[in-house]
Amino acid sequence: MNELRPLLTTYAYNIMGSLEEAKDIVQDAFLKFIPIDSDRIEDKKNYLIRTVVNLAINAKKRQQKTVSEYVGPWLPEPVATERADSAVIQKEVLSYSLMVLLEKLNVKQRAVFILKEAFDYDHDEIAQVLDITAENSRKLLSRAREQLQKGTPIAHKPVEADYINKYLTVIQQGDTRQLEQLFHDEITLVSDGGGKAVAATRPLLGIKSVISFLQGVYNKTYQKLRCEVGHVNHEPALFYYLEGQLVTCQIFVIEEGQVANIYFMRNPDKLKFLQK
Repeated sequence: MNELRPLLTTYAYNIMGSLEEAKDIVQDAFLKFIPIDSDRIEDKKNYLIRTVVNLAINAKKRQQKTVSEYVGPWLPEPVATERADSAVIQKEVLSYSLMVLLEKLNVKQRAVFILKEAFDYDHDEIAQVLDITAENSRKLLSRAREQLQKGTPIAHKPVEADYINKYLTVIQQGDTRQLEQLFHDEITLVSDGGGKAVAATRPLLGIKSVISFLQGVYNKTYQKLRCEVGHVNHEPALFYYLEGQLVTCQIFVIEEGQVANIYFMRNPDKLKFLQK
């Protein structure tokens, strides 16, 4: 059954937005499974999925209470989606932009949305997993889509290969005009330091404030650090290292050829699984 661990972790991560907590949930599910007479369980895989999903829902409710006391904005923990040794099934991990949007939903709406849109469950199957009716599942999905603006894409769109290199060149040159061309007019920037690393305590909105911030922190800090290009949650990202330690993951959400959102992950607790 251990071969199911990456799949189960992916379910839990998509609900929780935390890989560390997802791993703990899966471990708890296995511990609950051990004393059960497994011969009585016809479909062990689905039994474990149901256990993990419901444990994750309960854990997410507890997490939401602690987020209200979080220092600054709370962002999901990013997951590397290029590494073969990942603890999750990379193709099933939701995009980072969608993970952020899912925080708008209540936990049941989120679970229904993920099971339907990411794992292709029908409403009868969702009803069995969540112990609700199929009609309730349909209503929860409808409300979730309304919250997320109906039509939120699940598929991962390929990004122009040299886009991030172009951004790096422009920021290094300090070319404000070129940055303006790369960014959407209503771009937003959100930083998560968790009170453990210096970060903007409020989201930045609009092209002028975002460019001013990016140029300021680059000139003050990031131009001195080693930088690598990669991907997290199917979005392009920059990884900044200080003396071999990952200190920032900068995630770019690109829509219709322009950067629409930038996320700075600086909380060291959420960076440890990205550390090479």
